[in-house]
Amino acid sequence: MKRGKTAVIVGAQWGDEGKGKIVDVLSESFSVVARYAGGHNAGHTVIINGKKFVLQLVPCGVLRPKCRSVIGNGVVLDPVAFLKEVSALREAGVKVDGNLFVSNRAHVILPYHRMIELAAENAPGRVKIGTTSRGIGPAYEDKMGRRGLRVADLLDLQLLKKHIENAVREKNMIAHALFNSEPLDADKMYTEYAAAAEKVAPFVADTAVLLNQALRSGESILFEGAQGTMLDIDHGTYPFVTSSSATSGGAATGTGIAPNAIDSVIGLTKAYCTRVGEGPFPSEEKGDAGQQLRVRGNEFGAVTGRPRRTGWLDLPLLRYAGMINGISWLVVTKLDVLDELAEIPVCVAYKIDGKETAEVPAQASGFEKIECVYRKLPGWRASTQGATEFGQLPKAAREYLSFVEKETSIRVGMVSTGPDREQIIFADEFAGEIQTSSSGKA
Repeated sequence: MKRGKTAVIVGAQWGDEGKGKIVDVLSESFSVVARYAGGHNAGHTVIINGKKFVLQLVPCGVLRPKCRSVIGNGVVLDPVAFLKEVSALREAGVKVDGNLFVSNRAHVILPYHRMIELAAENAPGRVKIGTTSRGIGPAYEDKMGRRGLRVADLLDLQLLKKHIENAVREKNMIAHALFNSEPLDADKMYTEYAAAAEKVAPFVADTAVLLNQALRSGESILFEGAQGTMLDIDHGTYPFVTSSSATSGGAATGTGIAPNAIDSVIGLTKAYCTRVGEGPFPSEEKGDAGQQLRVRGNEFGAVTGRPRRTGWLDLPLLRYAGMINGISWLVVTKLDVLDELAEIPVCVAYKIDGKETAEVPAQASGFEKIECVYRKLPGWRASTQGATEFGQLPKAAREYLSFVEKETSIRVGMVSTGPDREQIIFADEFAGEIQTSSSGKA
């Protein structure tokens, strides 16, 4: 039987590009949606018929009854947060049981990870990264330090008890010595997480086997990233990054499918740019125009409510993301946020010390030297909200999208023109390519 088709969805900026909605729209054409990185620090907002769903750990495919959802081994799982999300989905009438699977190799976040992160982020003299203090970074530290607890271990209560006793003893000493933190109670933690383990158990599977079997039987898989390219641990604006591989390469390591099984990479970009937390942001707009983007785009974190920093579309950054991820199609979201502007600045190049450069600096300090070269494109001053065909867009809006295509050498496959599932424009060729994915659908 012919192998099923695959696509990876990645953020081409600093996350928050609207992946939730796009995964939800595209998941109709896929049998399985698999999340490959991050933790419950990344919220995906999906609006269906005016009803709002905020998903943190569970892949957006769960909102499609015929679609199976997988939390891959590259994700760090907070069992308590996971069960809370599952409970909310059940109450909303979403089918999760028998439809949602958690990798037995995913690493587990425990309360001492939150304690360490919160204390470290607030310690004097530390560089503030702007984390969500949900324990994601320290859980990945323990994973790489080979002292983590995996989901398979969570279900082994004898091993869980021993692990918690040893880890809490060690973490309490570290947190007290470095940050003077209050100690955690190992017995109380074990009782809570042993109870959680029992409820998590029905979802646990060897998801690498599940995914590879699905591919071999002709089913199609959509791989869902978290955050964005510029928050990737290796390729982002280090150290102001997340702790996992947010780029397309993370889809292979984070799920257990082979790199040559990835057929296409879909990169998401807003029609402008945003960033949450600290760190470099060359095209940031700190004036009234930036505030206008924030209000019109409702730029506040889905999980934290934090106001996002806003700025103009950054083409050097987009070209870099295209290169790192191998992006074959671009999805442009929130085009309607620009509707009221008379002219729209776009960063077309970087200058460092007066010289134009094609490179994105490796050091955060290098970004401080960047001077953006802007080109002002005419605005359209007409509503694009809810448009479902390119022909419905004002001429200047179509020209804006054509300019992005020309400058990045990546075709625009979709445009989002509002928050709802139906407010979307498909390019014919892209729609055709995605539809062929569903030919092997179970």
